[in-house]
Amino acid sequence: MTATSLTEGVTLQNGVKMPQLGLGVWRAKDGEEVERAVQSAIENGYRSIDTAAVYKNEEGVGRALARSGVPREDLFITTKVWNSDQGYDSTLAAFEESRTKLGLDYIDLYLIHWPVAGKYKETWRALETLYRDGKVRAIGVSNFQVHHLKDLIADSTIIPMVNQVEFHPLLTQEDMRAYCREHSIQLEAWSPLMQGNLDHPVLTELAAAYGKSPAQIILRWDLQHGIVTIPKSVTPSRIAENANVFDFELKADDMAKLDALNENRRFGPDPDNFAF
Repeated sequence: MTATSLTEGVTLQNGVKMPQLGLGVWRAKDGEEVERAVQSAIENGYRSIDTAAVYKNEEGVGRALARSGVPREDLFITTKVWNSDQGYDSTLAAFEESRTKLGLDYIDLYLIHWPVAGKYKETWRALETLYRDGKVRAIGVSNFQVHHLKDLIADSTIIPMVNQVEFHPLLTQEDMRAYCREHSIQLEAWSPLMQGNLDHPVLTELAAAYGKSPAQIILRWDLQHGIVTIPKSVTPSRIAENANVFDFELKADDMAKLDALNENRRFGPDPDNFAF
């Protein structure tokens, strides 16, 4: 079922509800920039905010949340443990640091940011502990390929509830999507707008046909595929535009046109070959 508003979404395997569209704050500077972006998003009806320790803007996100006046239970906040903090004890410490910076009693979704070889299993064990202790409502991973997921699941007691990966019309990750569906892992798209590389004839054609922007066409495509999507912006008008995707529906043949654009093209790092 496709969400019909910013407050609707998907139900994770443990029953927790997650908005299907949220705001990503990657590269948003801490302080006024990220605070203004989060404030604008919340004013436009967003209830999901995605940050990470490495973004170095959790404090700004927390300040904006505190000023928003929105009840805590109506918000869905995601953050992630960075690579250098992976490991059991260091992950527990990193979580507390993130939670404190955000000014929250609990986190809605905590993710392993990248599959650091030799460390992500111990990191996952820490996430399982945080989940069992009620400090986080859901746990998951980011940038995990199918082989990473298989390896992790083989030695874990809780299956990841979310896998946040680069996903867009030029990188549709069919095998990943099939594996996640099979194991009730919710797929979430980062960089859904291809880091601004939207000048594509099919996107231009569909945008004209539906009276929408190319960005709105992609976000609607995400929603109709049941993908959670978190477009990043610090521009209030763009934040509002990205939310205006619930008043139209892409036809089946237009969905197929977008599906056919796949080139296995990444704009971000390859999870099998990253160095940071």
